[in-house]
Amino acid sequence: MIASETHAIVLKPGREKPVRQRHPWLFSGAIRRIPDELENGEIAQVATHDGVVLAQGYLNRQSQIQVRLLSWDPQEPIDDAFWRRRLEVSLALRAALPDLAGCTALRLVNAENDYLPGLTVDRYGDYLVLQAGTLGIDRRKVRLAEMLLELTGCRGVVERSDMAARRQEGLSPASGILAGEAPPPRIEITESGARFYVDLLAGQKTGFYADQRQNRQRVAAYCGGRQVLNAFSYTGAFAVFALHSGAAHVTNLDSSVDVLTAAEANLRLNGFDPDSQTENIAGDIFTILRDWQHQPERRYDLVILDPPKFATSQSTVERALRGYKDINRLAIQLLRPGGILATFSCSGLVGPGLFQKVVFSAAADAGRDLQILERLTQSADHPVALSFPEGEYLKGLLCRATK
Repeated sequence: MIASETHAIVLKPGREKPVRQRHPWLFSGAIRRIPDELENGEIAQVATHDGVVLAQGYLNRQSQIQVRLLSWDPQEPIDDAFWRRRLEVSLALRAALPDLAGCTALRLVNAENDYLPGLTVDRYGDYLVLQAGTLGIDRRKVRLAEMLLELTGCRGVVERSDMAARRQEGLSPASGILAGEAPPPRIEITESGARFYVDLLAGQKTGFYADQRQNRQRVAAYCGGRQVLNAFSYTGAFAVFALHSGAAHVTNLDSSVDVLTAAEANLRLNGFDPDSQTENIAGDIFTILRDWQHQPERRYDLVILDPPKFATSQSTVERALRGYKDINRLAIQLLRPGGILATFSCSGLVGPGLFQKVVFSAAADAGRDLQILERLTQSADHPVALSFPEGEYLKGLLCRATK
């Protein structure tokens, strides 16, 4: 299809390869011309410098990623029927995943990886949490929320569009009820036989870290009879699964007293006694682990490191790598001989290979030898589109200290 020169976003010569390969992002540096009449958030065609239409996407001049591609069919209408079809495909995938039986907390739409760039939707029981990460989705979020209620039969859609990435789109944080009913202050969800309370309106991210579902079970498999340190514990999901698997004791560390209080509630919900089976400590985790280097009684059979995203932009990657190395070195030094390190990074800008190098460097500085037992990634309801490798943001290593 040949584009009308006045209505299509035109690429610079030689910049069409990523578009042809169906990568969903089009950066400003690849664009030769944007028609003046196109409004930000509007759907537009994308054409080569000689006028061949390759795809369609929505525009935002304020973002470095100026176009998010939605369709590689130049003639496909981007209308309500389009959005509904894409949502139906995403929901059908989750319905077919074998590990989700009995789980009432899961990701239904994983943005670019479900070919809906900028849109993230999680389900918690009878409620949905929606994040609109881009202007194009923000303009359509109410209609999308209405469609989601129709397709899922849920009771309400909560918006938690409070992530930093919205600033790059020229958007302010937004939260509230988009459609249907407001959720209660706390709802209960089930994951792999365990139960958790979730605060949809005030919890981190969309309320719970469903991307770690499979990893919680893999780490728990090593916890039987062990003294476990769970750093960056949030509301204690790793601790619950560790105790379910027979851990002798779990120490939870987090910077927030409130989330540790929530962790205690989750432990009780699953029949555990926080006073005798766990220790919950609030404070700066780097500082605490440094202090424990000089306390021989603070040694553990298994250490879990599940920190928040350290690298939020390319300019912060070097600092993030130093942070990952430091926290891993401190954790490794607290491992008993034969101990297990379960270490994670959710920074998409830090790839699996680079993360492994950081952990190796940390082990070398600690004077310890580690063996990789398992490589871990995000759960299957957080799929990765092959055309969008950036979608593989969560990576983890299960390592054994040989001495």
